[in-house]
Amino acid sequence: MVRSRPEDTERTEDTERDGGDTGRSGKPPSLWRDRDYVVWWSGEGLSALGNSVSTLAFPLLMLHVTGSAAQAGTITMLHMLGRLGTLVLGGALSDRMSRRLLLGLAALVEALSMGAVAWLVYRGDPSVPVLDVLALASGLAAGLRSGVTSPVLRRIVPKERIADATAQGMGRDMLAQLLGAPLGGLLYAAARWVPFLFDAVSFLFITLSSFLIRRPLGPDRRDDGERRPGLAADVKDGLRMIRRSDYLVFTLAWGAVLNAVAQGFTLLFVVMVQHRGGGPATIGAVTSLAVAGGVIGAVLGPWLMRRVGARRVLLLSAWLFTASFAAVAVAPRPWQIGMVMMIGMTSMIPMNVVTESYEVRLVPDAYLGRVAATGQFGFQAVQWTGPLVAGVLADSLGVESAVLVLAAAMALLALTLHLGRRRLALLDVPLEEVRELPADDVGPGGAAADGVVLIRSSEDGAG
Repeated sequence: MVRSRPEDTERTEDTERDGGDTGRSGKPPSLWRDRDYVVWWSGEGLSALGNSVSTLAFPLLMLHVTGSAAQAGTITMLHMLGRLGTLVLGGALSDRMSRRLLLGLAALVEALSMGAVAWLVYRGDPSVPVLDVLALASGLAAGLRSGVTSPVLRRIVPKERIADATAQGMGRDMLAQLLGAPLGGLLYAAARWVPFLFDAVSFLFITLSSFLIRRPLGPDRRDDGERRPGLAADVKDGLRMIRRSDYLVFTLAWGAVLNAVAQGFTLLFVVMVQHRGGGPATIGAVTSLAVAGGVIGAVLGPWLMRRVGARRVLLLSAWLFTASFAAVAVAPRPWQIGMVMMIGMTSMIPMNVVTESYEVRLVPDAYLGRVAATGQFGFQAVQWTGPLVAGVLADSLGVESAVLVLAAAMALLALTLHLGRRRLALLDVPLEEVRELPADDVGPGGAAADGVVLIRSSEDGAG
């Protein structure tokens, strides 16, 4: 049995949390009128902006201190490896300990790490090994924090607004990327230590917001007297939960390959602009157009889901994204490449909105941290292959041919969406009507339940 507590481990029943705030018109109120959501969104937004600032400043600092591009790449790699190393652990911990505490402490470690970097740079004698260790520590804490993000968002947002919240989060992060690079350059020009102090302060807002949110963030406490299994068993249970759903297995594998292809295309995008005669300023301006497309896509995603349907949005977005790849290969001018990529990014974000929104609705709260973190781990574990393969293709075939090869790969991914129609049957169910996977038989030997959640309301028929 599960018992609710009045503090951060209690849980409001779905019927109260999801429908209790619906107005007389039958429509839920705007998320921007929800205090907890605004606090959460603002804290995450400031953190994303700070991260964008330091992402630019770290390589610049290492180039200044060592003059080595390899060292600049190493410090970025250490942060990424640290995040990857604790991502699944963070998801498992978020399903067994206070999410509020985990979120606040992880962000505090990130703040202290970046504050230490700022202090060392301010003193004028930063040690490269110490900077590497601090970057790694920040990455380890970032992985823990990422593991708790989806479960916390699910506790804050009513089920009928998850698509809106997902899209608004993606748009916020895109906007942070758009503003972070120029802001990071300005702050670094003012003083080399300022960007890192800015990032440290931004993480403190995450810690503050985690304790300002009034809703219980979970997880629910077990009150059945049974001994809790270890973390390894928790992770295995999360994997079993994924295997119980055709939708989760398909979209997590499909998304991992898509992420690798997209990362490879990001590299070729920059090379193509340069190949067409664009300098650093042009590359920056064209990249801004692409990011602006992502912001537009975040606005359109939930609207399209409601009016066109989730499956159609996924299919149309995939094919439009494929077409943008091919168009970049033949676009003769940098600004035309930027416009094409603006359209491409506008189409890519709705794909993410669809897949992530349905995942959040489908997975039970007690397993969401592990499932979401496992998916993120899979995406990030293979994304490095994209730029590597793209670079090899560009050197051996030429940049235009390399872009067309990736366009062909994207076309195959789009085609699999049609071939995997049965595995994507969940998308024919309106998001607010999706039922959670039952969690009572996830342990070893539990039977698969492919489509157990494909349940519509009585007037819609069975899914």
